[in-house]
Amino acid sequence: MNGNQSIDAPWGVSVFGAASVDAAPDLARLRVAISQTRNKPGEAFAATRSGVNRIREVLRGHQVPDTAVSTSRLNLHSQWTYGSERTFQGYECTASFVIELPDLDTLEAVLIDVVEAGANEVNGVEFDVRAKKELRARARSAAVVAAREKAALYAEAAGAQLGPVVHIKDVDAEQVQNYRGHGGNDGDGGEGDLTPGRVTVSAGVMVGFSLIGG
Repeated sequence: MNGNQSIDAPWGVSVFGAASVDAAPDLARLRVAISQTRNKPGEAFAATRSGVNRIREVLRGHQVPDTAVSTSRLNLHSQWTYGSERTFQGYECTASFVIELPDLDTLEAVLIDVVEAGANEVNGVEFDVRAKKELRARARSAAVVAAREKAALYAEAAGAQLGPVVHIKDVDAEQVQNYRGHGGNDGDGGEGDLTPGRVTVSAGVMVGFSLIGG
């Protein structure tokens, strides 16, 4: 930083505050897909549709309602192999799913059964909480408190006092997802299962304060 750098229009103090709230997960999202390759497009669609029906029946057997299953992608493209010459292999049809499971105890069994029913791509398992809106609100309130404490420390060190808030700017929570607030603890993961010990909901904010005195 240039030692001669100055603030063109000084008006107060601007600080960043962040906070995180931990909660036990109560929801899992499975991202899976089924792909089938056949010589003709209609055959590829039919084979994939058959696999989709098998997967839906498996999910119904686990008491997963159809409303908890969404098809996020349906794609058809030609498949080729490349060697000394390009060889046509057929048409590949892919159907992708996002499956929401509110009962985490069934996660392992559902995933195994879905794969055995024909899902040949597993794109990940995401854990979440249904009360995320409420948890985010708590994190945002705590982030403002953290910002005020930091600003007060700067003001005191400069021999000034904080005045009114003159600016508030929300910060994308993804940018502060790994932030751990003062007094946070790492906690433990789940023991003997696939469930994480917690889901972290984060929030960040930029707050500007005017200054009095100094």
